[in-house]
Amino acid sequence: MRIEIIARIIGAVILAFLGWRLGYSLTNQSQPAYLFGIAKLLGPSVINWLPYLLTCLGAIVGGLVSPYLSTRPFFWIRGKIGQVPAHTLVASLAGLIFGLIVSALLAVPLSLLPSPLGETLPFVAMMVVAYLSVVAMVTRGREIFGALGVRLPREKATNAEQVVLVDTSVIVDGRIADIVQTGFISDTILIPRFVLNELQHIADSADTLRRNRGRRGLDILSRLQKDSRVPIRISEVDVGESREVDDKLVRLAKDLHCPVITNDYNLNRVAELQGVKVLNINELANAVKAIVLPGETITVHIIQEGKELGQGVGYLDDGTMVVIEEGRRHINETTDVVVTRVLQTVAGRMIFAQLSDRAGR
Repeated sequence: MRIEIIARIIGAVILAFLGWRLGYSLTNQSQPAYLFGIAKLLGPSVINWLPYLLTCLGAIVGGLVSPYLSTRPFFWIRGKIGQVPAHTLVASLAGLIFGLIVSALLAVPLSLLPSPLGETLPFVAMMVVAYLSVVAMVTRGREIFGALGVRLPREKATNAEQVVLVDTSVIVDGRIADIVQTGFISDTILIPRFVLNELQHIADSADTLRRNRGRRGLDILSRLQKDSRVPIRISEVDVGESREVDDKLVRLAKDLHCPVITNDYNLNRVAELQGVKVLNINELANAVKAIVLPGETITVHIIQEGKELGQGVGYLDDGTMVVIEEGRRHINETTDVVVTRVLQTVAGRMIFAQLSDRAGR
């Protein structure tokens, strides 16, 4: 954002100066016949104010259009170049150099042709030959380099189906390490540098709870780098137009056409609204929980009383809450209960049950 503001200021200054020079030049013409119509319509004094008017107009136009001619194309090109493998860039450069050499050799005989062919064909030949050379090197570069005895490294996974972005909340949560170990994620895990910066900021927080969560996230990241079954890659690509980490993550996912792993509800909603695929760990955890149906008997250890009178609360091994009617008198006991209904909430699945002896009555 700061770079864009600087670009607007510089653009406004440059176009304001050009507007002032143009207005000054127009008002000092020896025969300003083209200004007679304006002077007759708006008055002679308008001609004297023309440099100031063009200066203001240049400043406004420069401030509005400068980012679209400078910073935004630069960041777009930088993002695209960051997605291209290094050997493809080398092949493109080699093809461009070869095309320029061939077009320079062709320019000599083509320039001897009669006008206007001798003036236009050398330029047209340069564009066509350079383009065809770059296309040939990009599409068949690996075979051409191989024929020359140059061995290129294997192309790394960079497309949407081979890379997934990781949010800060997932690293802090910690479950991502176990999920990766199970093999459910087979794609390359891409961790942007700005996510690491946010994680380090959390680890340095003055709040004890936030600091502990941040340090646990750093430990999880270290564990992933050492024991992960899939490649872990740190990306230096940044999104300069965004300030918030969530905005940068969504923008980067759109540029790379890849999904985002998160358990942040707000990021989940924002990403889905912008067409970015989201892999939510909380949804995965809910999906793999054991399915129980009304009428089934389960064994629960009742540990506390519920909100309603006489209720007891217990938990299954996967963390699912079980609310037992008339279970208060059995606190700290393990008993069989019969499921009466299952409620799915945003926080997870909740089971309501009755004591098995009461259900049999």
